[in-house]
Amino acid sequence: RNFYYITMLRDPVSRYLSEWKHVQRGATWKTSLHMCDGRSPTPDELPTCYEGDDWSGVSLQEFMDCSYNLANNRQVRMLADLSLVGCYNLTFMNESERNMILLQSAKNNLKNMAFFGLTEFQRKTQYLFERTFNLKFISPFTQFNVTRASNVDIGEDVRQRIEELNFLDVQLYEYAKDLFLQRFQYTKQEEHQKNRLKRREERRLLREQRAHQWPREDATEAAVTEDYNSQV
Repeated sequence: RNFYYITMLRDPVSRYLSEWKHVQRGATWKTSLHMCDGRSPTPDELPTCYEGDDWSGVSLQEFMDCSYNLANNRQVRMLADLSLVGCYNLTFMNESERNMILLQSAKNNLKNMAFFGLTEFQRKTQYLFERTFNLKFISPFTQFNVTRASNVDIGEDVRQRIEELNFLDVQLYEYAKDLFLQRFQYTKQEEHQKNRLKRREERRLLREQRAHQWPREDATEAAVTEDYNSQV
């Protein structure tokens, strides 16, 4: 079988707030093994942010204060090859080098995927998806601008803090957005070019068809006239 890897990216601040609301309602990732290089991380490598069964009712401040919260830079971490940085072992290399390698790995993997889209651009995502895989959805994608994350009223200082916690995701999203819009414009231009060539070819065939029709009509008229004269 041929497997095609695709993904969707989301604005880092909205995604972070959405995960916080999800965790606040009692969501956990206890069943996630976080496998890397054939093993799961130790409790020292990946400590938890809470005690008990879940982190329900957590405030946004508490959520941001946990330094090993997996919500931080989640998109980069899930797209990158963690084995390049020693998986979840933070003593494998210094932090700045680790961040640089993770970000570059995430960018490379995103670029080489069969397809990726952005949740903030549903119609453009549908357009590229349909032309990438040569299919047509029976209904248009819907853009939901009102979400649980959008209903959270935060100040500029909180937004800035979230961006700092997700500074790798912010850089990845800017890269992804630029690449996505480039692909969209290129595909649009390519489609317009194909349509122009198609219309040009149709006009050429129509001219040829008309050119072949005129001689046949003249020949028919000549034959009728000659036969009529001979009969007379």
